[in-house]
Amino acid sequence: MGKGCITATKYFLFLFNLLFFIFGALIMGFGLWVLLDNLSFIAVLQESSNTLKVAAYILIGVGSLSMAMGFFGCIGAIYEIRCLLGLYFTCLLLILIAQVTAGVLIYFQRDRLKYEMSNIIKGMLINYTGQNRTTEHTWDYIQRTMKCCGWTGPGNWSDNVWIKNSSQILYSCSCRNESLPGTEIKETGLCEHLSTDVPVHETGCINNVEGWLLDNCGVILGICVGVAVVELLGMILSMCLCKSVVQEDYTKVPKY
Repeated sequence: MGKGCITATKYFLFLFNLLFFIFGALIMGFGLWVLLDNLSFIAVLQESSNTLKVAAYILIGVGSLSMAMGFFGCIGAIYEIRCLLGLYFTCLLLILIAQVTAGVLIYFQRDRLKYEMSNIIKGMLINYTGQNRTTEHTWDYIQRTMKCCGWTGPGNWSDNVWIKNSSQILYSCSCRNESLPGTEIKETGLCEHLSTDVPVHETGCINNVEGWLLDNCGVILGICVGVAVVELLGMILSMCLCKSVVQEDYTKVPKY
């Protein structure tokens, strides 16, 4: 390989590692958002399921590892260090295999994940008190902004412990349809109504939430595909550069 090709390969590899570092930062940032966010549907799921928390920690770990690999890849490319280039290639291969495996598992387990999500929401509605500021207020925010009620419909609230055992007619305040007459509008908690015809939205939140998740999955998928492309290109360039470094090193070995 000519000197010009080696130099071009070295700086292209540096550029791809820089992109890899940035994509790793995005993945780690998304994992942190999933773990720390309190104002979206993710907060409802993570408060009730350890699965999402584990997934968030995995994203943070993968993102951190990707950033570290990007950094060491840049060092190995600029200074032409063979051991770093070989380690970089091996780690990229392992990460790529792990990503493909995780994607396949998620795809084939999507029905199970949807079933688990439905159970989490319905369980939260049953035990809703209006006092949990993390999960319950987030669900109130979802119902209020999406103008929906319950998971599949307002009937889900009939299983709520407080509503079922109360002598009064109660409903979720965040379900309130402002176009209908009723008591004062509140953002959270349970509200009282004088008749059984409560002024709430008639549609469930499942379709809106699924649409929201699909929209975000598109962003996640785009990031993952971008990372995979950078990984493949980084693997190819690292092997080319590593091979050229080996060849050049042998010509530079002093003879005694």
